[in-house]
Amino acid sequence: MRCTLRLLRGLWRDRRGATAIEYGILLAMIAIAISAAVAGLGDVNGGIWNGVATNIIAHSRIG
Repeated sequence: MRCTLRLLRGLWRDRRGATAIEYGILLAMIAIAISAAVAGLGDVNGGIWNGVATNIIAHSRIG
């Protein structure tokens, strides 16, 4: 029983796991921010290329 209590006290005082969790949360937040930025740029980029395609089709009918 003493060994178990000693082990639990040691785990309670150990802060290495907390640091790893903090880094994991930070990495997850960065990944979410990158995903949101890429999704936003994808919408803008798609709109630009649709406009280019529309102009090419419109000008090819004239000539």
